[in-house]
Amino acid sequence: MNDLADFFLRPRLPEQRRYETLRAICVDSLTPAQAADRFAYSPGTVRNLLADFRKHPDHSFFALTSPGPQPADPADAPSERDRRILDLRQQQLSVLDIAAQLTRDGLPVSKSHVARVLQQHGVPKLPRRSSGPVRPLAAPVADRRQLDLSPRSFRTTFGGLFLFAPDLARLGLDSLLAQAGFPSSERIPAGCAVRSLLGLKLHGLARKSHVQTEVCDPGLALFAGLNAVPKRSTLAEYASRLDTTARAQLIPLWLAAVHQQGLPRGDDFDLDFHTIPAYGDDEALQKHYVSKRSRRQRGVLAFLARDTTARAFTYVHAGVRKEEQAAEILAFADACKQRNGAYPSLLVFDSTLTTYANLATLQERGIGFLTLRRRSQRVLDRVYAAPRGDWRSVRLTNAGRAFQRPRTLDQRVRLTGYPQPVRQIAVDNIGPHSPILLLTNRNETKVAELVDRYARRVLIENTIAETIDFFHLDALSSTVPLNVAVDLQLTLLGGTLYRLLGERLGAAHAHERPRTLFRKFVRASAKVVVRDDSLTVRFGRRAHNPVLEAAGFAKDSVPLPWLGNRPLRFAFV
Repeated sequence: MNDLADFFLRPRLPEQRRYETLRAICVDSLTPAQAADRFAYSPGTVRNLLADFRKHPDHSFFALTSPGPQPADPADAPSERDRRILDLRQQQLSVLDIAAQLTRDGLPVSKSHVARVLQQHGVPKLPRRSSGPVRPLAAPVADRRQLDLSPRSFRTTFGGLFLFAPDLARLGLDSLLAQAGFPSSERIPAGCAVRSLLGLKLHGLARKSHVQTEVCDPGLALFAGLNAVPKRSTLAEYASRLDTTARAQLIPLWLAAVHQQGLPRGDDFDLDFHTIPAYGDDEALQKHYVSKRSRRQRGVLAFLARDTTARAFTYVHAGVRKEEQAAEILAFADACKQRNGAYPSLLVFDSTLTTYANLATLQERGIGFLTLRRRSQRVLDRVYAAPRGDWRSVRLTNAGRAFQRPRTLDQRVRLTGYPQPVRQIAVDNIGPHSPILLLTNRNETKVAELVDRYARRVLIENTIAETIDFFHLDALSSTVPLNVAVDLQLTLLGGTLYRLLGERLGAAHAHERPRTLFRKFVRASAKVVVRDDSLTVRFGRRAHNPVLEAAGFAKDSVPLPWLGNRPLRFAFV
């Protein structure tokens, strides 16, 4: 009999367990807490059971597997809102989507109400969605041999890149790379690899990893001469294969070809160092001064030379060590002589670029220099000790200067490591940092001309700022100096291509910055039409199209060697 009593006191079936719990409360007068303790329920569950039983005091209550709303009576017609819920479910919309759609239609409803209506009408749940990660669309593997040049047309967001294609064809980029010894393969030739990297640089993409968002654009791939753009791993691998010899041989070949295409060449250069900061813990990198942060930190020190006539960088060298920093100016002078057959006529730089001993070497080689001298208190005392009658007021020719008539003191001074007296020009009343001290071996040049010339040295700092802003010079994707060197070289190539574009567009645009040229002309989508005998890039209606037409782009028909020598034509709406 005890076993039979356990059947009632310790029920196992859910329906019987609910029945005995409610009977103990209603017949035996147990409290909900006592009934919950006897039948292993929580007090809240017992209270809910009692509330549901009060609503439906019928034996059918105990036949349900779980308490809840009863099926709707078929005789009850659904409301307008319920009919809309059922109609939207026929479109395979989820509960959340149905609630959002009804709210937009002016019938606000909660997701719980939507679920209750669907349950009452016996509508089954939607199949479970896949819980796996959503993969981005995979682009085909880049392979020159699979390039499709059959007649077709497509739209591309990189239509403006084709404005550089005629210059790349005239410069013979593929031939220059072959002469320089750039690595190549049948799948991705050297020209295609460099055009892929150069296309990203010309379009202002910060890092090679950003190519992943553009690998499905057929225009960027066609500009490079491939069926698809190489992925970032391929581009990184190719950059790591470029050795110092190949990169060093390309620059003279490139500048000679650019000069033949009309970019002027000068022998007057601005020089400067720039630290490309790194944020890892690579012990191969030394600490250098980062001017924008006013501190020293690990990074790659780059030496840059700007041709004041071409208004572009013509020499870059990444990975300069501290022990080599002072002699880098001499290495640049030797490179100029090897490239042009003569040393530069004038080098302009600041006081920290080299030493007085190297200034003496420049003097021996017949190279003019103009630089700042570091101002110690003893040096300043000597300057102010000069008679007032030795100071002369000069008028500067730059009309935009706030200080037009500074006072100058022209002297001869001796420097440690410099064998003979050198010309020193003190310039006062020229700004908050007055006076400044200029050192030069240009003894016959007028003082006003030298002051004006050094003031224009700030243009190299502006150019560096432009390369950081648009070419993303500081977007260090790797702490390996070789990759930084490749990025610097691409910056040089991209800067000269923008200068060629500006020169072709006319005097009104010849001095515009790369970012300005990009915004006005290069950042343009286009429709590309590939035919058996031509390649046409058709631009939509844009405000600056008449400038491109006036520059002769509409009349261009330049064969592109990397696209089967199809002539490239431009059309403008």
